[in-house]
Amino acid sequence: MKLRIFVTLKPGVLDPQGRAIHHALGSLGFAGVEDVRAGKMFELEVADATDDAAIDGMCRQLLANTVIENYRVERV
Repeated sequence: MKLRIFVTLKPGVLDPQGRAIHHALGSLGFAGVEDVRAGKMFELEVADATDDAAIDGMCRQLLANTVIENYRVERV
């Protein structure tokens, strides 16, 4: 089974990478971009028998820092 794990910063957490991208877009002449938030996406290939608890454990223990990040699992 293929999974995509999307990790994003929680609202209110400062995002220096997003700010740098936002500034760069403006410098390149792209108008109308009001905000940018950067994140991560992981693709995992796991055994079909992998249960939701194991997937959640992978996210909580390694892929996302749950203090400042949210994550979402998508089955492809």
